[in-house]
Amino acid sequence: MNLQDATLVFLIESQEWPAVAAIAQTVYNQLLADGTADYRLLDELIGEASGKGILRAMRKKYDPIAFEAILGPVMEELAQAKPIRSTRPEWQPTPGEDPLAV
Repeated sequence: MNLQDATLVFLIESQEWPAVAAIAQTVYNQLLADGTADYRLLDELIGEASGKGILRAMRKKYDPIAFEAILGPVMEELAQAKPIRSTRPEWQPTPGEDPLAV
């Protein structure tokens, strides 16, 4: 299953929740238009679908292989496109200190 098909399944499964369906529709339209989807919308789609219980319902409705085939393309795209935020503190030089002498 590709990302466009997976997004279509999310659109169908989220019809009871207009906010989630609107996000899925926007992502699907982006994919139809130029073949790419904004990672922020995909992230929001997964977050909202999880929060509303759509993912849980899909997991019950589909067998594990089908559920992974639906969720996999979305998660793979997120893994490739979403930037990683570092939790490592950034080094700040002390004013007047030579950073090479430390």
